[in-house]
Amino acid sequence: MAIRPIVRFPSPLLSQKADTVTRFDAALEALADDLLDTMRAAPGIGITAPHLGVLQRVTVIELDRESGVRIYINPEIVWNSAEVMKHAEGSVSMPGVSEDIERPQTVRVRYQSLSGEKVEEEAEGLMAICLQHEIDQLDGIFWTQRLSRLKRDRAIKKFEKLTREQTRV
Repeated sequence: MAIRPIVRFPSPLLSQKADTVTRFDAALEALADDLLDTMRAAPGIGITAPHLGVLQRVTVIELDRESGVRIYINPEIVWNSAEVMKHAEGSVSMPGVSEDIERPQTVRVRYQSLSGEKVEEEAEGLMAICLQHEIDQLDGIFWTQRLSRLKRDRAIKKFEKLTREQTRV
């Protein structure tokens, strides 16, 4: 278990589609552990393997310690509700920046467990938002692509300013 460096926006790795996981072994478990440690240190509530520069379809979500850690291998959305909700989103790859994004309120996701078992479940509210956000990332869609051009440009400028200020310190 280790905290790994996070790939920062605008790295091209964040716009690449992750590969399907085919080996369910100790290396996959170690990756999931590293994702959890890195996400908690960031801090964040969701992270994908591409955030660590590993182009595999793995995501870890922990809304809070009480809810527990959820690990999704090869997740895909198989259904979403017509009802939508807005929620502030950001990324561990673009810390300090967030914007409201509208997404379906409920989703059904098909994925595999760390052992390779196939699972399907429904999620709503914040968990549904997180799943959609992280699955987008696995598909090479960085969260800012869901914003209007104006909001996207504003978010990028804000991040660039924050990055400049941090490098001066």
